[in-house]
Amino acid sequence: MIIGLTGRIAAGKEVVVNFFEELGFNHLTFSDAIRSEAKRRWINIDRKSLQDLGNLVRNQEGSGTWAIRLLKMMNNEDDYILDGIRNPGEIEELKKQKKHKFILLSIDAPQKERFERLIKRKKPSDPKTWDDFLDIDKRDLGEEDEQGQQVGKCMQLADYKIMNDSSFEEFLEKVDKFWNEIKKENVI
Repeated sequence: MIIGLTGRIAAGKEVVVNFFEELGFNHLTFSDAIRSEAKRRWINIDRKSLQDLGNLVRNQEGSGTWAIRLLKMMNNEDDYILDGIRNPGEIEELKKQKKHKFILLSIDAPQKERFERLIKRKKPSDPKTWDDFLDIDKRDLGEEDEQGQQVGKCMQLADYKIMNDSSFEEFLEKVDKFWNEIKKENVI
C-alpha cells in the first residue's frame, strides 16, 4: 500500500508520517528526491530553490516525474507513506502504478495555527515572519502553472481529508480513525 500525503505547510503531515512509520510503513518524501537532484546539480538547498528545481524538472520531464522517481525506489512487498505531493501529475502517476494500492490523504489546519507551529519548530527553511509565511503558503497552494506547486488541487483530489484543528491527541485520534477505516474497507 502507498499512502500519499498532501497538505499545507505545518498542517501536521509529519505527525501522520510518524504514525505510519510506527506501523512499519517505509517513509519517502518528494522533498528528499528534489534535494538529491539539487545536490547533483550543485543548487542551494533552500525552500525556494527546491521549489524552483521541482518545477523545472516537472517542466522538462513531465508533471509526474517526481512520483516516477520515488516509485523506482520502492519494492513490491512493502508499504509506504509518501510525504509532500504537490502536483496532480504526481497523483496520476501513483494511481497508474499497479504494484501497490494508492490512497491520497490531505492534511490541513487553520492558517494561524500553522504559522505558530512553524515558529515553534524552528526549521531553517521555514519562514520567520507572517508575510513570508503568507507568500510560501500562497505559492504552495497553487499560484503557478500546471507544472508548479498545486497543493490546493492535490488536496481537492484526496480520497480522505483530515482537519488538524484540535489538540494533538484529538488529531492522532483522527489519524487512527482514518487507518481503521482503511482496514475496515479491506483496502489493505
